[in-house]
This record gives sequence, structure tokens and C-alpha cells, in this order.
Amino acid sequence: MSASSPRTATAWGFLAPALVLIGLSVLIPALMALVMSFSQAGLDVSEPLQFVGLANYRRLLADPMFARVSVTTFLYLVGVVPPIVLGALALAVLVNRSLPGIHWFRGAFYTPVLVSIVVAAIAFRWLYAENGLINGWLAALLGDRFSPIGFLTSPLLALPAVMLVTLWKGLGYYMVIFLAGLQGIAPELYEAAALDGSEGWRKHFDITLPLLRPYLTLVAVISAIAATKVFEEVFLMTQGGPADATRTIVYYVYDQAFTELEISYACTVGLALFMAVLLLSLVRYAFAGDRGLT
Repeated sequence: MSASSPRTATAWGFLAPALVLIGLSVLIPALMALVMSFSQAGLDVSEPLQFVGLANYRRLLADPMFARVSVTTFLYLVGVVPPIVLGALALAVLVNRSLPGIHWFRGAFYTPVLVSIVVAAIAFRWLYAENGLINGWLAALLGDRFSPIGFLTSPLLALPAVMLVTLWKGLGYYMVIFLAGLQGIAPELYEAAALDGSEGWRKHFDITLPLLRPYLTLVAVISAIAATKVFEEVFLMTQGGPADATRTIVYYVYDQAFTELEISYACTVGLALFMAVLLLSLVRYAFAGDRGLT
């Protein structure tokens, strides 16, 4: 037995509980969902599965609601990821300074991450209400000419209103990632760039952005994955409405499984979402794996 064998056995021993937990909570349910996507099943697990082949997948391709929720999810991704990347990077640059009390500002920007999504959703629902704080402020400014805005009841405004909650909660989290990258850049690089005339904002284009490329890719991909899987904000604030304007893929899976009781079809939609998330993960490894952020 080689000298590394005891170390290997010890390592696997420490990993075993986590592997068993992941197997029971993730891998086995995923395999069951894959099997159920080729069958017709209900809530009664005692009934044998009826194999239907690719019927659920053909239904998925012809389902107009799935096409609609896919577009909504894509719009959510496009509306959330660029502001999160740019906003978190701007916050990180802002707090990456040696100033008195800068730690308090970092903590303040990170505080929304610690707030429960349930609390945040309830708070924003109150802010968005027709008799809520935002409409109250607008009424005070505009007077009798103002009519309350239905932020969560208008099909045009509901999705951006929900996006704002995701942005509010996510900016501080991704700011910390960018801050770690910024603090890994040697100050001597900025001093050398200043000698070449690169000062002010130009130094960030010449030094900061090129060196933060793996962090930019990391934040873009993981925020895109989170936006693709958005559920809590939609469930707590709009229930997929109004007129299905905020119904995303994950909410559609929930609706099919627990409202329509179409368990097999819900598994099929979930597997389609899994493939989309897997594709985003492969993009993340392809562009950031060579820089030590795997």
C-alpha cells in the first residue's frame, strides 16, 4: 500500500457523509425525474409508472405556455445580469479604498444579502402597493394630477418590479466577489500605469477590467444561473401574474406539479431547465476555468 493510500482513505471518509447526502437529496431525485419524464405519473407513488416514451418531450416542444415562460425567463436574465455585473463592479471599486469607516459602507452594501427573501418580498410589495410608500411619495409630489401606479398589477411593470428585488438583494453579494479580485491586484500596476498617463477612470479600463476578466465571467454566469432559476420573488409577489407576465420556468414547473398535478410533465420541464443551467455552467468553466476560479 502506497503512502498516499491512508490519506486518500481519510479524505474519502470525510467526504462520505456529504456524498451520501448529495446522493439522497440531489442525484437520486434527479434520476427519478429523468425516469418520470418518459412516463405518465401522478401523486400516488404506489401506482406503477406508465411508459409513454417521448410524449412529454413532444408536448413540451408544442406547448405555447412553455415558449412564453422561456421568453419571460430570458427577459428576466437580460434585465438582471448586466445591471448586477456593472452595479456590483462599481460598488466594489467604490469601497476598495483606504478611507476611515469604509468597512461600515461595505457592511451596509452587503446587508440586503442577509435579509430573508420573504421579508424582502413583503417589504417591496408594501412599497409597490397602490397605497404604498412609492405611490404616496409620487402623490405628494404631483398632487391631484397623480393616479396610483399598479407596479405589480400592470403586465408591463410587474416583471421589472420583481427584477428590482433581485438586484437589491444580489448587488452586495457580487460586490464582495469583485472586491476580492480588486484587492488581489498589486498597487504597483496602477503606479506603473500612471507613469504612462493612465489615470482616473482610464486606469480601470487599462488595468482593472483585463485583470478582473475571470471574476466578470464568474459573476455573469452565476447571476445568470440564479436569474434562470428565479422562483421565490415571483411566488411571493405576483404568483406569476398579472396575465402570466411574470411566470418563469421554475414557477411553471411548480404550477404543473402542484396545481395541475402533472408530475411527469413538470419533471420534463425541469429537465429542460437543467439543460439550460448546465449550458451556462459549461460556459463558466470554459471562460474562467483557466484562471483558477473553478
